[in-house]
Amino acid sequence: MEARTRAARMAPEERRAAIVDATLPLVLQHGAGVSTRQIAEAAGIAEGTIFRVFPDKEAVIQAVTAKAFDPELTLRSLRAIDPALPFRERFTEAVAIGQRRLLGVFRLIDALGMQGPPKVDDEAAAQRNKMNDEFLGVLVDVIGPDAAKLRVPAAEFAHAARLLMFSATHPMISQGRTLDAAEIVTILLDGMRREPDRVPNTSHHLQMIED
Repeated sequence: MEARTRAARMAPEERRAAIVDATLPLVLQHGAGVSTRQIAEAAGIAEGTIFRVFPDKEAVIQAVTAKAFDPELTLRSLRAIDPALPFRERFTEAVAIGQRRLLGVFRLIDALGMQGPPKVDDEAAAQRNKMNDEFLGVLVDVIGPDAAKLRVPAAEFAHAARLLMFSATHPMISQGRTLDAAEIVTILLDGMRREPDRVPNTSHHLQMIED
């Protein structure tokens, strides 16, 4: 029988991060019923190694949830968008990045049977609000000099974009009729109304009647 390969030695924070990364797909598949044995197998470690960095399985799941709700990776991706791209292409990429984050959060909430984001204390709530403001700020940065092309301030446009992004990505809010990034940006930039009919030239019409 082949002996189990000994897990490489890692610093506690590195080991913790590796366990969280290995656990997220399992939580999406099994919900809170995922076992520490499954986590250990996915992470390539002995089951007891989990408890060197986490007190129990619940703590692992809490860490997974915290990472899923942490917007830092999304913010970095938004900041990395090429500012030389045309505005429509640039903002479509921004919406796609935001939708990927939202889909991950929605899937995790559903897998764990949560009613919404986890409850947090006042300090954590303030931090979350700060992150939300930062997200809007980064969207404004993505708009950049093209703000002059908008009928509303860039911050208002970014706020509307986030609202539409959320509702158009959530399968229940959208009643299963979700919109992709290009469709969302088309609504924001072009609207959904046809070009207005050309106003008839009344004086010319009257002249034709008189003739």
